[in-house]
Amino acid sequence: MRLRYWICKHWAKKLDTRNRDRIPSATFLWTQKYVLSAEFDFFEVEKIIGLHPVSRPPSPMTYADIILPLALPKRAYTYAVPDELFADIRPGVRVEVPFGKNKLYSGVVDRIHTETPDYRTRPILAVLDEVAVVTEHQLKLWDWIADYYCCTLGEVMTAALPSHLKLTSETKLVFNPAYGDDFSELDADEYLLAEAMLLQSEITIDDARKILNKKTVFPVVQRLLLKGVLSLREDLQEKYRPKKVLAVRLAEPYRSNQELLRPVFDELAKHERQLETLLAFLHLSRSRPWLRRQEVLDKAGTSESTLRTLVKKEVLELYEREVSRIAGFEDELVEAGELSTRQRRALTEIQVAFRDKSTVLLHGVTGSGKTRVYLELMREVLLQGGQVLYLLPEIALTTQIISRLQRVFGADAAVYHSKINYNERVEVWRAAVSGKPVILSARSGLFLPFQNLQLIIVDEEHDPSFKQYDPAPRYHARDTAIYLANLYGAKVLLGTATPALETYHNAQQGKFGLVEMPERFGGLAMPEIRPVDLREQHKTKQMQSIFSPTLLESLKTALTNGEQAILFQNRRGYSPILECQTCGWTAQCRHCDVSLTFHKLTNRLRCHYCGYVEQPPAVCPACSSGKVTLLGFGTEKIEDELKIFLPDARIGRLDLDTAGTKSSLTTILNDFEEKRLDILVGTQMVTKGLDFDNVGIVGVLGADQLTRFPDFRAGERAYQLLTQVAGRAGRKHKRGLVLIQAWDPAHPVLQEVQRGDFHSHLQREMRERQEFFYPPFSRLIHITLQHKDEKIAYLAADFLAKALRHSMGKRVLGPVQPHVPRVRNYYGQEILLKLEKSAPVLRAAKDLILKTAEAVTSKPGWGQVRVAVDVDPV
Repeated sequence: MRLRYWICKHWAKKLDTRNRDRIPSATFLWTQKYVLSAEFDFFEVEKIIGLHPVSRPPSPMTYADIILPLALPKRAYTYAVPDELFADIRPGVRVEVPFGKNKLYSGVVDRIHTETPDYRTRPILAVLDEVAVVTEHQLKLWDWIADYYCCTLGEVMTAALPSHLKLTSETKLVFNPAYGDDFSELDADEYLLAEAMLLQSEITIDDARKILNKKTVFPVVQRLLLKGVLSLREDLQEKYRPKKVLAVRLAEPYRSNQELLRPVFDELAKHERQLETLLAFLHLSRSRPWLRRQEVLDKAGTSESTLRTLVKKEVLELYEREVSRIAGFEDELVEAGELSTRQRRALTEIQVAFRDKSTVLLHGVTGSGKTRVYLELMREVLLQGGQVLYLLPEIALTTQIISRLQRVFGADAAVYHSKINYNERVEVWRAAVSGKPVILSARSGLFLPFQNLQLIIVDEEHDPSFKQYDPAPRYHARDTAIYLANLYGAKVLLGTATPALETYHNAQQGKFGLVEMPERFGGLAMPEIRPVDLREQHKTKQMQSIFSPTLLESLKTALTNGEQAILFQNRRGYSPILECQTCGWTAQCRHCDVSLTFHKLTNRLRCHYCGYVEQPPAVCPACSSGKVTLLGFGTEKIEDELKIFLPDARIGRLDLDTAGTKSSLTTILNDFEEKRLDILVGTQMVTKGLDFDNVGIVGVLGADQLTRFPDFRAGERAYQLLTQVAGRAGRKHKRGLVLIQAWDPAHPVLQEVQRGDFHSHLQREMRERQEFFYPPFSRLIHITLQHKDEKIAYLAADFLAKALRHSMGKRVLGPVQPHVPRVRNYYGQEILLKLEKSAPVLRAAKDLILKTAEAVTSKPGWGQVRVAVDVDPV
C-alpha cells in the first residue's frame, strides 16, 4: 500500500508540473484512484492522460548491446531501445549513443534482448542505417580476433570499419569544394551545416550539434557524406592516386580514319626520322590497345624531339593514361591464355587437394607463373556465382595486379585498402555486400561484408607485413583468412616462393595441402648467385669504397650491354653512426636509445624511430675533438659513391626518404621501367615484387646484417629476403646474375640461398627450433610493458612476470629490456611465454595474462603503464 501511495504522489506531481493545465480535474482524480487500484499499469495511465503514444512498446523492456570503437574492457555496453526506434533496430546497424558525460559515438548493434542489466541504462539516440552494415559473419570474426589476439572488441571494430562508419563527437567535417555552393537540393538541417562549413572550411561534430541546436546530428552528417557535400578530415590525409604515364595516339581526324594518313606519308618522305617514328607507332598499335611514349621511341630508335615534332604537326598526340606499375610479386603476369603443362598440373593438384583440405599451400619458385594458376581458380569460382578475396601484404603492390584482374574479369574486380579515398571505400564496401565477385586488398579486406565468399588467395603468405603490429588488434592476416574461410565454408590458397616455416610444417603434417612448382615459367633458368668474400677483398686491399671489384666490373658490363641493375641494402640514410674517434662519443636520439642516422641530402641527423632531427656537430660535444667520423653505409651513400665510380650511369634510389608518397614511388619505378635510370638502389622495397625485364644484375651489399639480427627468425627472414631480391634478376629474356657481398659467405643461410636449396634450409632451421622449443613446435605470446619511468616499467613487468610464473612456471621468460630499451621516451620491458601446442594451455595463459594485466594497471601509480599482448608474434 505504501508503494502505491508513493506512485500516486509521483504521478500527481508529474501531472501537476507537466500537464495540469490541460488535464481535467476529474481525470486527475480518476488517475489517482486508478493508480491506487490493484490493476495499476503505468502505460495505461500515460496513454489515458495523453503522455504516451498509442502504440505499446514490446514488453518486457527491449535492450541492445552496442559495440563502441573504444578500447574498453567490456565486450559491449547495454542501452535501452526507445519505442520509436524499435522497428529500426537490428544486429549490424549503427546507432548513435551517449557514452561518458558529454561524448557521443556511433556504435554497432551486437545483440537485441530483454535481459535487464544491473545498472541504469541510457537510451539509444538514433539509428544511422536502414540496413545492416556489419554482417553476422563479420561479428563472429570480430569476436574471434578479440578473443584469440587478446584485445578488446572495440579495438577490432576500430580496425575493421572504415572511418566514415565511425563518427564520434570529435570527428572533423571538411567542406568539399567540388560540390559548389548550390544548396538548393538540401533540407533545412543539411543547408545549415553546409553553409557553416562553406564559411569555416572545417567543423567538428560538436560544432554541428551547436549549429543545429540538436543532440543528434549523426543522421544529418551521414546524409551530407553520401551527397558528397563534406568529407572527414582523416579521409583527406591520404588518397589513392593511380599512376599516370605519357602515352601516344593518333591525333584527329587520323584516329577516326587512318586512310587520311596517305598524304602525311608523302609529306614525311623527306623527314626520315619522323617517318620511322610514325611507322613504329602504327606497327605497335596493331597488337596493343595503347602505347607508351617510351615504347614508340625504343621501337623507332629516335629521340623525343622527333616525336614532339609529329605532335606539333598534329599527326600524333601525347596524353596521360592511368596505368599500374608494380608487378604481382615474383610472378610474371602473362595473358590468361593457355596454361603450360606445369601450370595445368598444379591446377589439377590444387583442385584435388581442395576435396580433402580447406587450405592448400602453393610453393612455386620466383617466376613460376603462380598468378596464372590463381586466375584459373578465380574463374571457376566466378562461374559458380561466388566471391574471391585476393590478399597482398603491401598496399603499393595492388596496382598492377588489379589492372591484370580487370583485364581478365572486367568490372567484376575491385581494389580495397586503407589509402583509397572515401567514395571508393564506400563503393567497394557496398559492392562486397552486393556480391562483387573479385576483391583485391591488403589485410584490411578481411573485414569486408562478403555475401558468398568461396576462395581466399593469400599471395606471398610468408611476408611479415601480413602481421598487424600497432595498434591492436595485432592479428595475422594469413591466419585470420583461414578462420574467415571457415565461417563461409570457403577455400584458402597460400602462395609463395619462400614459405613461412610454420606454413610448410603444417603442409608436411597434413593440415594443409601442398602443391609444388619447382621451375620458372617457360623453362627460364634461375639466376646465377655468387658470393663475394669481403674479408678477402679487404685483406688484399681490392675494395673500392664499399664496392668489390667484382661488383663494379659486373655493373660496368651490364651497362655496356644496355642492361639495368638493382643494388639492395636494407638500411636507408647515408650513415647510421656518427662517432668521435678520440673519446668514442656517438650521436644519440634525445627520445630513444638509438644512434642518429646521418642524411647527406638534408645535412641532418635523424632518428628513424621517433623522427627527431638535429644538426650534425662540427666537433665532438663531449671532448671538443674534430675527429668526428661517419661509420657504416646506407642507400644514400651507395648512390653517392656510385656516381664517383660510374659517372655516366643514371642512378635512382628507392627507400622511404625518396618514395614516401605513392606519386614519388611510381615516378621512380616509371623512370626505371622506361630505362631513364640504369641503376636502382633501394631497401627491401626493391624486393617487393618488382618485375623489370631488363635487369641483368642484382647486387646485395651488407648481407651479414640480415643473418646476424638477434631473433630466432633471422635465418628464415634472411633466406626469404635474399631469395626474393635474387628473383628480380633475369626474369624474362636471359639468366640473371646476383652478387652477394658478405663478410661470412660460408654462413649456412647464404650457402642455401646460393644453391636455391629451400629443403636444406628448412631441415636445418627445424632442427634448431625443435631443440630450443620455438614455433612450429610451440606457441609464443609476447608481452611488452612501457612507461615513462624506467623503474615503474621494470617493477610492473616484474610483477606481471611473477604472477604469470606462479601458474605457468618455466613457460614464462623475462622480463628483459628490448633491443631498443627506450622509444619516444617510453622505457620498455618484454616477457615471452613459450607454450605447448595445447588449446587448454593457450586459453588458460590468455585468461591469466588479461587478468594480471588489469591488476597491473589498477595498482596505484601504475595506471599509465602500457601493456601490449602479441599472440603468435612474427
